[in-house]
Parts: sequence; C-alpha cells; structure tokens
Amino acid sequence: MLLAAGLALSLAVALPTGKSMVPMTFGDTTLEVYAYKPPTFKGERLIFVFHGTLRNADEYRDHAVAMADRFNAIVVCPKFDAERFPSIRYQRGGVVKPDGSAAKPDEWTYAYIPRIAEQIRKMERNPGLPYTCIGHSAGGQFVVRMAAFMNPGAERLVAANPGSALFPTREKPFGYGYGSLPAELSNDGVIKAYLARPLTIYLGLLDNAPDEYFDDSEEAMKQGGSRLERGVNVFKYARDLAQARGWDFNWRIEFAPGVEHDHEKMFNHPACERAMFGLGGLR
Repeated sequence: MLLAAGLALSLAVALPTGKSMVPMTFGDTTLEVYAYKPPTFKGERLIFVFHGTLRNADEYRDHAVAMADRFNAIVVCPKFDAERFPSIRYQRGGVVKPDGSAAKPDEWTYAYIPRIAEQIRKMERNPGLPYTCIGHSAGGQFVVRMAAFMNPGAERLVAANPGSALFPTREKPFGYGYGSLPAELSNDGVIKAYLARPLTIYLGLLDNAPDEYFDDSEEAMKQGGSRLERGVNVFKYARDLAQARGWDFNWRIEFAPGVEHDHEKMFNHPACERAMFGLGGLR
C-alpha cells in the first residue's frame, strides 16, 4: 500500500494496518519508509530496521513482519539508496564533509532517525512511543557508528553482524576508529559517550567465513578474519577501555547459535529478544 506524500506528511491519519510505504520529506530530501503495523498493535513499541548494502528496504521490512508480530511493534525500514547515500553517508553517516571537516549534526544521515520516529509518533498520536533500532550487515555498521556519534533517542541500538566496527580509539583511521577525525568528533568525551550508549553487538555464531560482500581491506582484517570475530573483538576492546578509564559501559553482546550472515534468521531467532530488550525480555 502506497500513501500519497501529501497524506503521509499531513500526519492526519494513523499508519495503516499491514504493509505500507510512507514517503517522508525532510527539507529537500524525501525518503521511502517501508512500514508494517500488526493488526494487534496497541501502541506498544516501534522498531527501526536498517537494510544491508543492497539497499533492499522493502525486503528487510517483509522479513521483519514475524518479528513485528511477535513483539507487537510497528516496524519501519527507511531506504537509504546508494545514489544519494553511498557508504560515506550510510555506513559512515555523513559525519564529515568531503574536505574532512565535521559536518553539522543535523546534516548527518543518523539525524533522520529521530525525525522519522517523531513522524510516526504523530501519525499514531502517541508522543511517548518507545523505539529500538536494529540493523544487519551494512545496517549493523550504520547502527554501531550512529552509537559512536549521537544519541538517537532509542531505548537500545542493536548492530547485527556488522561487517566492520568502529573501535573506540584514535589509533585506527575513521571508519574503523576515530583516527583523522576533527577533535569535536573524536575527543575523549565523544568516546566516553559511545561506551555509555545502550548498544548491543548481536552476532550469528556461523557468520564466521567471508562472502562476496566481506570487507577484506587491510584495516578491516586487523579487526578480525570474520564478522563474528570482529564483533567479539570490538566488544572486548570497548569493555576493557571502559574498565581501565572508569567510564560507564552499557554495551551488551548476544549470540544467535546456528545462524550465518542472514538477517531474517537473526530477526526470528530467540536471541533477538534478548538483544533488543535485555535479559528480562519484553516489558
């Protein structure tokens, strides 16, 4: 179901039950936001789902339907197309300009997330609707690096099988660490805030071999030989740094046994509930 742009942006009606695509315009940028609302939804929660490098937001939305039904949640999957949002603006959030200087925070790709949440809250007439973010593969990179630079207002940020991670150190170049970034994006205060964010590294235990989309660059290989190894390594590095500095550390790590690099299986695995909502499960 396609909502006309004027209808979507008037926010006069709630999101329809079932699948839809809602165009949302922010300034001069219009995003296709693929959504699913369970027939049993009563205002419990919102889940952002972030697609991988294929930019297949509609498929990710479709593959998150069972998760939405299970958690009584609206799912929204914004499409960040490769033409307007290449890796420097998607996986790396557009936090720096082409000349290497810091972009304004409201220009970051990450800044669309609270804006979309606000639109959905208005449509649902539910200003307190809580939300969680989960991204897989390139979407996992989007989530982990979003956590590195801003608080999007989510209760938890879940990075599932990210191909690479941002280590909390200035000794690694940007993309893999904070190196070469302007001071306002890489100082100790920024890194401290990163470690305090509610981030879950969520890993399939069989995501332990390269595939055609695997980042085998020199810097990525320093993080580990597989996505599983890289996720474990960034968690341990961050935990040890927080302990050494006496900083707050709110990350968690969760594993999905028997799952390879497959977003649908990760969404539908029992471990997904722990990854998003903690050891106590749903509230």
